[in-house]
Amino acid sequence: MREPQAAIPRFFLYGEPPRDAGERFLHVETIADRSRVNDWRIQPHAHRDLHQLLVIFTGSGEMEAETRRQPFRAPALLVVPAGVVHGFSFAEDTEGYVVTLADTLLRDLARDERSFTSLFANATCASLDEDPVHFQEFAQEFAQEFKDTLPKLRRELVWSAPASAAAATARLTTLLVSAVRALHQPSEVVSAAGSARAALVARLRERIETDLRSRLSVAQYAKALNVTPARLRAACIEVTGKTPMRVLEERLVLEAKRNLTYTNMTVAQIAYYLGFTDPAYFSRFFSKLAGESPAAFRRRVVNS
Repeated sequence: MREPQAAIPRFFLYGEPPRDAGERFLHVETIADRSRVNDWRIQPHAHRDLHQLLVIFTGSGEMEAETRRQPFRAPALLVVPAGVVHGFSFAEDTEGYVVTLADTLLRDLARDERSFTSLFANATCASLDEDPVHFQEFAQEFAQEFKDTLPKLRRELVWSAPASAAAATARLTTLLVSAVRALHQPSEVVSAAGSARAALVARLRERIETDLRSRLSVAQYAKALNVTPARLRAACIEVTGKTPMRVLEERLVLEAKRNLTYTNMTVAQIAYYLGFTDPAYFSRFFSKLAGESPAAFRRRVVNS
């Protein structure tokens, strides 16, 4: 049974106090560096503006992302977007690397390759040998690219050799390309109009993160983004298949689930924390979208 905490832990790197990441922040360490001293268990936590890519060469374990748990076995790729509450249990002596990069760095690289953004769109836990045919085709590339690139990338980050920053960026780009290909994520080709609508939805999501507890209306979000509600609705439906209201509602439910799972706040306290003035209305809102009451969700997840 999981023991809820007073609040969801927020770290820079795991165990380190939160701080702002530099625009080009990039860090590489082995799985063992931080896991061995914690008995191979990384407790659920979140990073505000850091994405992570874990490459597992040997071993196995379980990844927890938000309220979902998924087992993996090597060779595996684990993707953790910024803001996602996540944790890991590794089998003892699991070997691999954790690559952590700032959201600003990812955005910079994604200007030239859109699939990098798609790579970090959702939390992913992929055991690459689940498809034997695919893995046989990919095995050599996995060995040549990941096992060669990661140690060199780590070395560039600690060297003071000429052009080490440029070399690190180049090796990171190679690593991300390999990850995209390993996960079958083709590069996107979109029109200028489609790109503009995707950018608008991205701005909406960023604004929601900033104002989540303010309980703003869709019209207020549209005004803050300098677009009409109709334009915002059209962009959301085309990009996500959902209305702006549903995008906002699902984000609120996600935050509620996080707090029901990882904190010991009462349902009423979570309701007020999220900007609801009536806990009973919050419970009805949650039940409608989640398919169960907040109390039932907490019992099911915490006792699992």
